[in-house]
Amino acid sequence: MSNVLLVTELQNGSLTKASLSSLSFARQAATRTGGTVHAIVIGSGVSAAAEEVAKYVSVVHTAEHEAFAAGPVAESYAKAIAQGAAAASASVVCMAATFHGKDVLPRAGALLNAGVGSDVLGFVDDTSLAVNREMLAGNVLTAVEVTTDIKCYTTRPTEFEAAAALDAAGEVKALTVDLGEVRTKFLKFDAVVSERPALSDARVVISGGRGLKEAENFGKLVEPMADKLNAAIGASRAVVDAGWVPNDLQVGQTGKVVAPELYFAVGISGAIQHVAGMKSSKVIVAINKDPEAPIFQVADYGLVEDLFKAVPELTEKL
Repeated sequence: MSNVLLVTELQNGSLTKASLSSLSFARQAATRTGGTVHAIVIGSGVSAAAEEVAKYVSVVHTAEHEAFAAGPVAESYAKAIAQGAAAASASVVCMAATFHGKDVLPRAGALLNAGVGSDVLGFVDDTSLAVNREMLAGNVLTAVEVTTDIKCYTTRPTEFEAAAALDAAGEVKALTVDLGEVRTKFLKFDAVVSERPALSDARVVISGGRGLKEAENFGKLVEPMADKLNAAIGASRAVVDAGWVPNDLQVGQTGKVVAPELYFAVGISGAIQHVAGMKSSKVIVAINKDPEAPIFQVADYGLVEDLFKAVPELTEKL
């Protein structure tokens, strides 16, 4: 086996940007294995999505089953991935390190008797399949070598550019999956409905921290500025733990990892756990009245000012 299998993730029936970033990793892996890139599309009624994915890979395997109609369940998805890896003759299986990917791929790895490299940042060199990943909230960069015959990797979406389409579309093949006994049932998905861009995909993110002093100031200061920039809103863990904002807005080691073109840290001290989730942003702007705040060590632009004065003035000028 020498091919690479990309496990795709769909949102509203379309391929996600995170999957396209993982495809960039898959293509790099294929140059090392000497194989080609295959993809698997899992779900119910996914023919249109499969045609979209075929623009990017040599072969697309469609794993359709009535059990997938309700929603994604890691137990059944892992079985489909394992069978897809066999159909693709894959020695490498990869997927974006989203919440879904982190849930699904380790299970598939267990079924494949494969080692798993998680939250991968890139390859160590130009020839091997050894990869780099962070440890200790980004304080340590470590090289990991997976030595099993089949290797599974989840890739951090912020570290890879979205792959471009190929000149010619690939082949679409139907994959008959046997799920056997499935002990987990999908009940429901409570989606967060917002008119703002999704935090993980936004071009601009404005995050607030404890410096805002109280929950109401998110509405008074952060939201008007976000409206001007069509930005997503994020938050530090301390703010989420205090109940000021929902936990799906948390940016950091135990929240979401983002890499927008422009990131504002408003009233955020810059604890390493938060920095681990946003340090890959293209431009970082910090607003904090404490000149010694650690956030200024990673910021491209720093404004040492009382945010209650600076943010309204900045919003007005925007």
